[in-house]
Amino acid sequence: MENTYVFGDVHGRCRQLRKIVESLDYNPRRDRIVFVGDLIDRGEDAPGVVAFVKELKAQNPRVVALRGNHEQMLLDLLDEGDPLWLIPENGGIMTMNQYGCEIDEETATISLHIPQEHIEFFRSMPYFFEDEKALYVHAGIVPGKHPSECESDVLIWTRDLKFFKLYRGKPCFFGHTPTRYLPQDGVRRAGEIYVCGSAVGLDTGCTYEDPLSCFHVESGTVYRMYPEQDVTAYHVSIACLENYQQQVNQVSGGS
Repeated sequence: MENTYVFGDVHGRCRQLRKIVESLDYNPRRDRIVFVGDLIDRGEDAPGVVAFVKELKAQNPRVVALRGNHEQMLLDLLDEGDPLWLIPENGGIMTMNQYGCEIDEETATISLHIPQEHIEFFRSMPYFFEDEKALYVHAGIVPGKHPSECESDVLIWTRDLKFFKLYRGKPCFFGHTPTRYLPQDGVRRAGEIYVCGSAVGLDTGCTYEDPLSCFHVESGTVYRMYPEQDVTAYHVSIACLENYQQQVNQVSGGS
C-alpha cells in the first residue's frame, strides 16, 4: 500500500526534517511525500533543507514540494526587487546569510549567491497538488472553489476564517498559519495539528519551542520533533478523510 506523508512548514529546520524522514516507514519506490511550502527562512539551515528535498525528489518523482509565500517572496525580490523578503521577521536575511549572500549597505546592493538550481527549483514549485485522497495547498483555498479556480495569492497568503472553520469539501491539508493562531476548537493540545471540518493545518510553528510535524494520511499518525529532542508520534482521527473515502467508494461501486 502506498503511504502519503505530509509535512508542515519546514522553515529551514534541516536536522528535524532529516530525523523525521529517517523515522518513517518510507519507501521511495512506493510512497509519496508532500511538502506544503515554506521550506526556507527562520531555521538554521535553509540551503540544507532545499538540497535534501531536491535529493528526495530526484530519488522519487512522487515527492511534491509546493510553493509557499516565503519562496514567493524570494522570487519577488529576484524578479521585481520587492524587499518584503528582507523584513527581519520574515527570516529572509537569515537565509541569505546561510547561502553566503552579501549586502552592501553603502550602495544598497545585494550580491546573491543562491545556486541557480535552487532558484529553478523554487520556480518549479506548483501552487497546489491533488490526489484521490485530498487537496494540498500552502495557505488555504476559497470555500466552494477548487484550488485551480483560486488566485495564486490566495493559495500562498490567505488567512480566511471561513476556510478555517467552515470548509467541508474534499479534505485539504495546509500550512502557513501556525496552529496556535487558528481557532482553538480545532486544536486539541499545544503543538498539535489543526483539524476542523475538512481543513487540516500542519504548521505547528517554527520557534525554538515548536515541533516540526508530519502527517501520515493512511494511519492518522502525526510524527513530530521538537528541537534537540527525539521524534515522537500521536494519533489523530480525521473524520473528513474517512467520510470522503467512503463517498468515493460508494460512487465507484455504483458506477
